[in-house]
Amino acid sequence: RLEAKTEWAWATRGFADEQLLAAAEYAQSNKWYEMAINTADNTKLTHNFSLRYPTPYREIFRTSANNAGIDEAWAYGITRQESRFMHYAKSGVGAAGLMQLMPATAKWAAKRMGMEGYSNAMIHDLGTNIDLGTYYMRYTLDQMNGKAVLATAAYNAGPSRAKKWMATKPLEAAIYIESIPFAETRAYVQKVMANAQMY
Repeated sequence: RLEAKTEWAWATRGFADEQLLAAAEYAQSNKWYEMAINTADNTKLTHNFSLRYPTPYREIFRTSANNAGIDEAWAYGITRQESRFMHYAKSGVGAAGLMQLMPATAKWAAKRMGMEGYSNAMIHDLGTNIDLGTYYMRYTLDQMNGKAVLATAAYNAGPSRAKKWMATKPLEAAIYIESIPFAETRAYVQKVMANAQMY
């Protein structure tokens, strides 16, 4: 897959916008969502936002987001940033699946949800991963007093860190984001919230 991505980048390097969009459409039709997004993101003047912000697995996301009582657009915003909808994704630190859950977090969420028979092998199952991810999003939202920006920071860096970064008085979301001391989390929150707005 890595070799295919490298070949794809080489093959599309000189494409005009219309060619990039055609390539992105082809990638999306083959469920290669991350390359569809990345290719569509490279256009300069002509854009197709349904390719940049796809909504795969819509029924699963809708059901899981409703069950967790969270905004479906926010769940899509997190997932687009976390994995670009690659259900087999695994990070260098061990986060796995569509919503990039750490195995310990997934196990903890499964237990709290009363999910019987859960094992780490299930983390790449689409429905299970989305159920666990949206449950954890709800948990972080509750921990952060219903503030999605703070909850997004908590999803990335952990609730304890996000709580430490909270000001003594309420801040405008943009000011809070700029005050996050971790550059990675700051950029992550900016991108997730922009994604959610687009969705």
